[in-house]
Amino acid sequence: MADTSMIATSLGDYLRARRALVSPADAGLPSTGRRRVPGLRREEVAELVGLSTDYYVRLEQGRAEHPSDEVLGALSRALRLGSAERAHLYDLARPPRRATAKAAASRWGDVLRSTLRQVVEAIPTTPAVIMNDRNDVLAWNRLAAALIADFPNLAPRERNMARRIFLDPDARKIHLDWDEAARTTVGILRMAAGRHPHDPELVHLVGELSLGSETFRNLWASHHVHEKTHGPKRFWHPTVGDVTLNYETFQVPGAAHHLLVIYTAPPGSPAEEALNFLGSFTASQTAPPTRPRTGTEES
Repeated sequence: MADTSMIATSLGDYLRARRALVSPADAGLPSTGRRRVPGLRREEVAELVGLSTDYYVRLEQGRAEHPSDEVLGALSRALRLGSAERAHLYDLARPPRRATAKAAASRWGDVLRSTLRQVVEAIPTTPAVIMNDRNDVLAWNRLAAALIADFPNLAPRERNMARRIFLDPDARKIHLDWDEAARTTVGILRMAAGRHPHDPELVHLVGELSLGSETFRNLWASHHVHEKTHGPKRFWHPTVGDVTLNYETFQVPGAAHHLLVIYTAPPGSPAEEALNFLGSFTASQTAPPTRPRTGTEES
């Protein structure tokens, strides 16, 4: 049986990690001189939330079960949590019952509807993928396979963006914003761990990444969480060079924890030209020719 302690995070662990990131000045509290630990003290959090120090200490020690929505909302405000951090706090405060491996796997919905795969494959001019919370790539189109990774020729377990970010020796070359990509990838997995603490596939993935990457271990220990929504993304491709895109993420209706991610280029940009160039040979499935250099590119 998988060791779920690899991904398990108690509410107390998370509260301690988050209060260490908030200074008294951030919280509107007066400075009280030298402090032994960074961030807020437990009694200061209790004061901000309107709880007794004893009750807050019991929260951190796991001896106070089922805190109310009012308490969780006050903790979110006191610890200055964003939407993703707040959602994670609620997940940890309302943990699911221990599930069997079969039930845990079924919740992820790893089997994708064939029509969704067809939708993604039919997107012609911009890279698109469908992923789950574990960062498994479940569907892709030709441009995604040409630009991001050769998904058709990868084993299923290797079609995972967390593995590709942390274990692929070429990852730092391909992902020009690697540091940010690494941080957000770990944050996405932390969110997944809060929702599915007993999922054996996630336990195995976190264990593999922890053994294989010191950076992953350090980021995992920070308890950072992230919800994939939108933003810039930079790739390097051996034929077209640097490609700067923007991505938007869409929740797939009727498929819990499946995300459609579409990458687009600004109209008239070098990135749009690069995508058009990639598309010209992926459509015919031929090897890429040498791309002519244009006046919009730097030498």
